Amino acid sequence: MTDDGRIRCGWIDNARLKEADLLLYRDYHDTEWGQPVRGSTALFERISLEAFQSGLSWLVILRKRDNFRRAFDGFDIERIAGYTDRDVERLLADAGIVRNRAKIEATIANARAAVDLDVELSDLLWSFAPADAARRPRPADVSEVAAVSPESTAMAKELKRRGFRFIGPTTAYALMQATGMVDDHTADCWVPRPSPATS
Repeated sequence: MTDDGRIRCGWIDNARLKEADLLLYRDYHDTEWGQPVRGSTALFERISLEAFQSGLSWLVILRKRDNFRRAFDGFDIERIAGYTDRDVERLLADAGIVRNRAKIEATIANARAAVDLDVELSDLLWSFAPADAARRPRPADVSEVAAVSPESTAMAKELKRRGFRFIGPTTAYALMQATGMVDDHTADCWVPRPSPATS
């Protein structure tokens, strides 16, 4: 395996991974995970992929992400909101994605819920980011990283109230971690805190 000498969060360097998968995982960790993501399309993609990941390894989703983008029209909310039963069948036949009817139908329902929002999806999601996130100490190791938080519980509850599916408190917290609403890189991880200018 390639060792570049950098210390990363403990969930990354897994000796059981093939080198190509390890490099894919490292690149995601080093350049995306925990970096602030804004914009409704980008966040809708992340919500959708987090829902598809439920019960699976995130690596499965990373390997298929380009296929998901192709299959779901770049996660264009308006287009997905207009999907019909024919699109569901098309997606169920697409071996490039996770073919789970409940998750596919939830993605379409979530697009329709997003279209009906009276606020931008990005603004709604970021309204649940902890106010002290930039000042909170990083966890010493992965054992200190929470699976849920009061904010993720509140986010999931509000999204459910607004018609979203497949987004419970754990999925909401994973979304918050992945999109920089919280910084759960471990204290010894080489990835620097995001600049306040980017969050």
